[in-house]
Amino acid sequence: MITGIIVALPEELGTLTSKKIDKGSSVFISDAIVLAYSGAGANNAQAASELLIAQGATRLISWGCAAALSETLKPGDLVLADNLIDADNAQFAIHSDWHSDTKNLLSSTLKVHTGSLAESNSIVAAAQDKKHLYTQTGAIALDMESIAIAKVARQNSLPFLAIRAVADPAGMDLPKAINHSVNNEGDIVLSKLLLYVALHPTELPGLIKLGLHFNAAKITLKLIANQLNNVTAQPSQG
Repeated sequence: MITGIIVALPEELGTLTSKKIDKGSSVFISDAIVLAYSGAGANNAQAASELLIAQGATRLISWGCAAALSETLKPGDLVLADNLIDADNAQFAIHSDWHSDTKNLLSSTLKVHTGSLAESNSIVAAAQDKKHLYTQTGAIALDMESIAIAKVARQNSLPFLAIRAVADPAGMDLPKAINHSVNNEGDIVLSKLLLYVALHPTELPGLIKLGLHFNAAKITLKLIANQLNNVTAQPSQG
């Protein structure tokens, strides 16, 4: 049994391995775990999922950060989604022994939040937009990749988990520098970011705050990574 894990960002990749992986590529980090660095967005996540299945993955995990939609979630909180909602409002329930056993396992060291995870086709920067999505969907958090991975898993009759740690809280407006620095692939271009901050120095405090929130999410992911062998050893029937 081989578990395939998809991450979108290099910072998320670093919570699982120190190995260098090119975007769109994958590497086995153990005999039973293969890891793909997809890049941001649904298309990249779909391609990475299909790559891992071609390499023998028999179940898939969407791994990384998420934006909170519920104001009860704080930076670093763990979301183990039990339902997914795509951009067209279609829902995908996650009911399996693997999900329940993973929840029980991780609950011994972390508070596990279950609930719906919504899909976003782009970065949702404004707190007002997060509030609207929460009202519209009831989802507690959102990301850009999990639905695409779940759809590939369903098409191939494979078990699926979404393991996401909250980065930006629901009430936070992302610094404008973020959207100004994102390329067409959804990645932050550092040169654009630095130039924007140089021209708009008032953006710096918001970026520092976001960085601290992102570090809280990475700490949570690293704690889960320490139990990854146990997570992937759980049965996935049902």
